[in-house]
Amino acid sequence: MGSKSAQGDRCMSLKKAATAVREKAYAPYSNFKVGAAVRGASGAIYSGCNVENVAYPEGTCAEAGAIAAMVAAGETKLTEVVVIADSPLPISPCGGCRQKLAEFGGPDTPVILLTVQGQEQVTNLAELLPGAFSTEHMEKS
Repeated sequence: MGSKSAQGDRCMSLKKAATAVREKAYAPYSNFKVGAAVRGASGAIYSGCNVENVAYPEGTCAEAGAIAAMVAAGETKLTEVVVIADSPLPISPCGGCRQKLAEFGGPDTPVILLTVQGQEQVTNLAELLPGAFSTEHMEKS
């Protein structure tokens, strides 16, 4: 079925979405623009960018924005993630975003980390967040 080509096209569209939304980031304080895109279980792509605030802790991350767009569209499961920034090494989600991604994805969910220069690192949620806090921790015995 040409699944390798279709899979490459699917990944490319996710990368394009993350790259395009990165340009819209609001980062007047750090000048560090980040874009993220997630693919929902339906196959739809949702993107988000970082939005800074003069009260620094009140800013939001690109990954959180992409997840919020997905949830706002009625989806609660993600199957792929791409994060991109203009950095010397592929950008890795912060701890809070790793937990947010784990809320909606599984341990094997692929995460592609990119630089605008084309450097790429492929990982998954289990590698990014070993020992993730989950609903299992909240179940009473």
